[in-house]
Amino acid sequence: MKKIGIACDHAGYEMKEFLVGYLDAMGYDVLDFGTHSPESVDYADFAHPLAEAIEKGELERGIALCGSGEGMAMTLNKHQGIRAGLCWDPEVASLIRRHNNANVIVFPARFITNDEAVKMLDAYFAAEFEGGRHEARLAKMPVAGCK
Repeated sequence: MKKIGIACDHAGYEMKEFLVGYLDAMGYDVLDFGTHSPESVDYADFAHPLAEAIEKGELERGIALCGSGEGMAMTLNKHQGIRAGLCWDPEVASLIRRHNNANVIVFPARFITNDEAVKMLDAYFAAEFEGGRHEARLAKMPVAGCK
């Protein structure tokens, strides 16, 4: 079974719940870092544990959601082993994987639908890192290795 982590704040809670069901149906073992209700919380409290699990090798990839996606992306990218990309359409979701070897996809939950999120997830999961010229670019980032 494939394993993936997911984290959100209150603005992403409902979409996260939908995506957990989708991922489960797709055969993923989902590690849910929360939040677990629509009550107001701070996104960083959920971004950090997701990032740490990826850095420790407990997970290869993650999904993060907040209202704009920006708070999650900024927080996640403070971690050395994380390459989080904010997505708003399937092409961008594919590119963050193919060109940037992103290990976390971030959604702006207030600005996309559940169906759009699924299309982006499908594009992200279908994409593979292309290496080559992109490997040299990633090597200039102060992050741990490029798988």
